[in-house]
Amino acid sequence: MREIVLDTETTGLDPEQGHKIVEIGCVELVNHMPTGRTFQEYLNPEREMGEDVIAVHGITNEFLKDKPKFKEVAEKFIEFIGTDSKLVIHNAAFDMKFLNAELSTAGYEKLSFDRVIDTLIMARQKFPGSRVNLNELCKRFNVDASRRTVHGALLDSELLAEVYLELIGGREPGLVLNAQKSSVQKTEQVHEKVEHIFHEPRSFPVPSEELAAHREFLKKISDNLWEKS
Repeated sequence: MREIVLDTETTGLDPEQGHKIVEIGCVELVNHMPTGRTFQEYLNPEREMGEDVIAVHGITNEFLKDKPKFKEVAEKFIEFIGTDSKLVIHNAAFDMKFLNAELSTAGYEKLSFDRVIDTLIMARQKFPGSRVNLNELCKRFNVDASRRTVHGALLDSELLAEVYLELIGGREPGLVLNAQKSSVQKTEQVHEKVEHIFHEPRSFPVPSEELAAHREFLKKISDNLWEKS
């Protein structure tokens, strides 16, 4: 099972007001385990970011000037996330709103919400009444978020991947290794050569006194089948 943990950083809160994505970050999971494959792109939003946004993201308008526009990386992004992999997103409504606006503008089909696993909803259901932003969830699950001095899409995706795995029950690497070891042992047992020792058949003669007693017993049976045949 393949899942993509995904995050975006934007110039504002609403694509309908012309705000754009400035970074996409993705982390690949297979069977709930990180594979090491990631996707990251900084994007030229074709508009200036305000000072408050620059402070949040830790990147500048100058830094983004020579970066590709979304339409130039859209195909590569779609190829990475695939057509049926689940998309694990924190507060998915926000990111999906921006992604679908960008995809639609670039002439691509919008992403379906049927693919989405929203970790914000999961966390609210698991911890009702508690704060469930990414920083608070990292604290709750002892996920090291010390690198998160500013918001970054790839870093946040990496942190969210760890949080997501805790939300669904936590990873037990030891159990996985034990299961693999057990499987190897079973395979070795199946293919183990078994030597069979051949023994000559043994005879078990009936003592003469038992044969004599048997004959005397048969004489007492008047109506027997073997004498009629």
